[in-house]
Amino acid sequence: MTQTEIDAPVVTEAPPQRRSLLEKLFELRARQSTIGREVRGGVTTFVAMAYIVLLNPLILGASADITGARLSAAQVTTATALAAAVMTVLMGLVGNAPLALAAGLGINGIVAFQMAPSMTWPQAFGLVVLEGVCIVLMAVSGVRERIMNAIPRPLKTAITVGIGLYIALVGLVSAGFVTRMPDAAQTTVPVRLGASGHLHGWPIVVFCFGLLLMIVLMARKVPGAVLISIGVATAFAVVLHEGFGVGGWGLTTPALPDQLVAAPDFGLFGHIDLFGGFASAGALAATVFLFTLVLSGFFDAMGTITSVSDEAGLSKNGKVPRMGRILLVDGAGAIAGGVTGSSPNTVFLESAAGVGEGARTGLASVVAGLLFAGTLLFTPLAGVVPAQAAAPALVVIGGMMVAQCRNIPWHDPDYTIPVFLTAALIPFTYSITNGVGAGLIAFVLIKIGRGKWREAGWLLSLLALVFAVYFAVDGVEALFR
Repeated sequence: MTQTEIDAPVVTEAPPQRRSLLEKLFELRARQSTIGREVRGGVTTFVAMAYIVLLNPLILGASADITGARLSAAQVTTATALAAAVMTVLMGLVGNAPLALAAGLGINGIVAFQMAPSMTWPQAFGLVVLEGVCIVLMAVSGVRERIMNAIPRPLKTAITVGIGLYIALVGLVSAGFVTRMPDAAQTTVPVRLGASGHLHGWPIVVFCFGLLLMIVLMARKVPGAVLISIGVATAFAVVLHEGFGVGGWGLTTPALPDQLVAAPDFGLFGHIDLFGGFASAGALAATVFLFTLVLSGFFDAMGTITSVSDEAGLSKNGKVPRMGRILLVDGAGAIAGGVTGSSPNTVFLESAAGVGEGARTGLASVVAGLLFAGTLLFTPLAGVVPAQAAAPALVVIGGMMVAQCRNIPWHDPDYTIPVFLTAALIPFTYSITNGVGAGLIAFVLIKIGRGKWREAGWLLSLLALVFAVYFAVDGVEALFR
């Protein structure tokens, strides 16, 4: 043995580091993240989307079902927070993705303004459960790819644009910024500005103040801009009502609650009627409602999951890790939304805010979900927020959805009219179903008229036929009366 070999240091392999429970569950090191970054990202995601706990009761509470019954704000608030908490934590643990779920905007409008007037609330939530079951079955059977390939991307985008216009109109009407003309049948102007063609009253001032504040904060990219604006506008409304006796707020008066903390009200939990809606609204109408729910929720979720995953750098060769699990949780979110009474839950685009703060794993979702669980104790606050303070969020978010117009090929004659009909008829007829149906029928007819019927495909042609029957059913029934 030489002197060099004697003096050489002894090299021993370092013992493998023991993986913590969090590392095993969320693969923090593999995704180049830390606990601190995930916590920060989860808090940011929660702040960015916590407005839904206040906004969902406004949307669902603005409509009555076929019996005239309205949902309790406290019960909807509890249902919204409960479903968001459970499903967001589940997404973190099962999907290991920085994606948060809550009651989907636009989809809740379908439940409130299209389905509820034709059936009872339990029946409407029963259809929501069936929607979730359909999405889960599609995710595990491979039907998802067929439907996605059948419906052209421009029409999917047009649905998003139409829903954006729709919820913006709902916000304007809820705030009293736009009102219906009492004699609309005898005038060329069906709606007007304010109650008399002009804006007046402090409630309108609160709405305009909240809207402008929200626009400025979002333009400056302030985290939680929507929630901050709702809170400030609500405080302004409370001061006007409590300090100066201002009235005219509508369904929700901004009066201070007797207590800030209260036990959650689970009164809506489990009140579902799976198949009663088919009897109340009719088999065809209920089927179309169900199809519209599946269409809106499924494709919105796919787009959101893909875009947020890309931003987080999780996609590999265009594929998202654990996509099957993520889609299963998303489908389960719709089921949970029906069981709790909060409307379908889906992945929120605001999850991108947490990704921007460094979130890369499901730990961020667990953090956001636990924060949603904490809001269950503060349901009395939801009864303080007037429509004028919450409605600006509908207008701003609707505008963000309409921005998808930039992805529509307006120069292509195959899509111009179908896309326009889809986007325009949704707000004009106050019906997402009408817009989707008109767009699909127009698209198929144009393809047939141009000798490109093979491009429409049998599945899309069948869907167009279903919608044609839906539009004609009342006229056909009238012939046999």
